[in-house]
Amino acid sequence: MKSATPQPRDASRTRERILVAARREFARVGFARATVRAIATSAEVSPNLITRYFGGKDGLFVAASEIHLALDRMLDGPRHLLGRRMARGIVGRWTGMEGEDPLLVLLRAAGERGEAAEALATFLDRESLEPLRQQLLGYGMTEDEAFARARAIDVLVLGTTTRLRVLRDDLGDSEALEHWIATTIQRIVDAP
Repeated sequence: MKSATPQPRDASRTRERILVAARREFARVGFARATVRAIATSAEVSPNLITRYFGGKDGLFVAASEIHLALDRMLDGPRHLLGRRMARGIVGRWTGMEGEDPLLVLLRAAGERGEAAEALATFLDRESLEPLRQQLLGYGMTEDEAFARARAIDVLVLGTTTRLRVLRDDLGDSEALEHWIATTIQRIVDAP
């Protein structure tokens, strides 16, 4: 009888499986209620691998919530279509990533952990507010105008995201939602 050949270890695959499981668990129950054991079970690994790769639950949270929005494609284009481009990207993210979205992990944890709230604010300033402000400046707005409108859009999107994703309200008709977001963002951009 032949013995089974052990599968080769692949640290990067194991690490990624742990991150996927962690994102899902943090998004589902939040930081405080998530356990290393539950995440390890979901990833089909030993809990000590989480300590080995990430240093524990805190390090795993930081790694699981690392995100980049790469808004360049969404923002780049004519001014009169900015709302439509942004809404398509926003609703696409909501409907395409479900509970594993690292941004959702950060949003849910922001109320539980001061460092998560700080990380979220820094992230939004760098990845959302600043690129949008730059795009609005490119449309010929003044510095104050571009900052105020970018901030208003940021607040709108964050509030809508919190209501629909963090509080788990029903998204409803995604096309209607996308149209509403597009129209609202465009009104902010074009307001006198």
